[in-house]
Parts: sequence; C-alpha cells; structure tokens
Amino acid sequence: MILAKVVGTVVTTIGHYHFKNRKLLIVQPLVMPGEDAEGDFIALDASQAGIGDTVLINREGGGNRQVLKNPDACVNSVIVGIVDSVSIPLT
Repeated sequence: MILAKVVGTVVTTIGHYHFKNRKLLIVQPLVMPGEDAEGDFIALDASQAGIGDTVLINREGGGNRQVLKNPDACVNSVIVGIVDSVSIPLT
C-alpha cells in the first residue's frame, strides 16, 4: 500500500475494456522528509478520488483483481481509498 497525492488525470480516446467506466489518475507518492520519492505513476480509480486528494493505493495485481471483482483484470495500481488525515507520531 502506498500513500499518494492525486496530481492529475489521464484522458484517452481508446481504453482497455478492464478500465471501462474508471478514471485514470496521476499520483505522486508521499514520503517522509529525507526519503527519496519514486516518480509519479498512473493508478486506476476505484474510490471516486479527485485532484488534490490524498489516497491509498494498492500496487499488487492479485489484490487489485479482487478490488475490481475481475479475475482477469490487467492492472498494477488501484486507488482503493481516500485518506481523511494522516498522523505521524513524533519520536
């Protein structure tokens, strides 16, 4: 699971049928200060997220197929939830 911020949308004229009626969103992983951030990536939206939302992303094929209720889905990253807040305890 990855916490990320939605930073954009993807518009396609032709899409894979497994993505039908789902948005593709560009997300930027959130990291702790001093950590290296991996690059932005595209995730399939399963939670009605929008630009500016902090989201929880599953990046595992088997789990994504379960979320989409499609055992044949070919998707690597799915937004599975919108995060209301994040609390990081001070050490």
